[in-house]
Formats: sequence, structure tokens, C-alpha cells
Amino acid sequence: MASAARLPELSAVPWRQLVDASYLRRQGRLWTFFMYCHVVPFIAIGVGLLWLNLLAAPVAIAAFLHAWIIPELYGLRGANVVRARPQSSTAESTAQGLLGDLLNHDARELQRDTGLALQEGELGTWLVGEAGALLLHEKRLYCFCVKATDSELPPSDRIAHLLLALRSDEQGFATVANLAFAGAPWRVRRRLDPGMRDAIDAARRISVRA
Repeated sequence: MASAARLPELSAVPWRQLVDASYLRRQGRLWTFFMYCHVVPFIAIGVGLLWLNLLAAPVAIAAFLHAWIIPELYGLRGANVVRARPQSSTAESTAQGLLGDLLNHDARELQRDTGLALQEGELGTWLVGEAGALLLHEKRLYCFCVKATDSELPPSDRIAHLLLALRSDEQGFATVANLAFAGAPWRVRRRLDPGMRDAIDAARRISVRA
């Protein structure tokens, strides 16, 4: 998906490095590192308290709960970028038809069922929602906040705008978007609405075949 021209929105973020595979790997490692930095101290505190005095078990349990909740909040933050919003049925019906023209049969059916449009790219497999996109790159899932400039558009029109931007300049799209989470796909999948989980599964199947 090489680009002849970059997205004009890149001029608004000149300080950002253009996203490529090595950049994604670095960001993935950083997110994992910072998550461990939040989680490991709470685990160490809990173990230390139990070792010093079993009477401190309630405080130790609270520390363990913090160690569990923090990664869950990370996953929820990632899932929120593609969470569906209320839609106008009349306008959305027309927009859905236009979006369908951009997708092949399988991707069209997946989008209608899950609300996410699947797009294979050079960086990995994308799932584009109305206000964000998920990228499955190697074994990590990257969650990006990004939206169309016109917030009054129906959801499918917003997805179509983002999909066209992604197709025209994949690296620029990933650079302009704000990274909200990078980590294990299952951590985000469990936080998605049940109907949207099939999109993650489809992206993972494509990634395995690639």
C-alpha cells in the first residue's frame, strides 16, 4: 500500500516520526515495559506483606487487585477507540451502502456484523471503526484514536473517510492517529462488545496466514 502522496494532516504533527514496522515494535515494547512498571511493584508489595505478616493479608489482596486492575484499564482504553456510538438509522442506511462499495464481500459482511472494516496493509491487518482503528502487527494489537473531521457524519461515512485515508497513506494515517494502547490482542478483545470480537478473530486469522 505504497503512497504517492502523504496525508495533508501530517503537517499538523511535524514532530512525530513516520510510523513504520520498527517504530511499532519499539512502541509495543515501551507499552509492555511501562505496564510492568505499574504492575510489578504492587505484586512485590503484596508478596512482601504476606511474607512479613499474614495479618497483612487484606492489604496484600488490595495490592494484588491493583496489579490486576491496571492491565484491565489499559485494555479498556484500547477497546474504547472502536466502541460503537448511537446512530441515525436513516442516514446510516445510506452511508452503509456507500461504505459497502469500498469493501469486498467478506469485509462487507464483517463490517455489517461488527461495525469494523477490515483492511490489509503493509504494517499489518487493520480494523477501522468510526472513531478509531486497531492494527494487528506481528503479535501485538495497536489501538489508535483517529476520527473524520466532520463529526456530524453518520458512522459508516466516518469509517469510509478513515478507510480512504488509510488506503491513500498507511504510514501517514498511523502517524497522525494517537496511540491509545499496544499489547496483547486478547486483552482488548475481552473488553469489546461480543459482536465486535469476531473482527479481532478475523484479523488474527489473516495475520497467521500472512
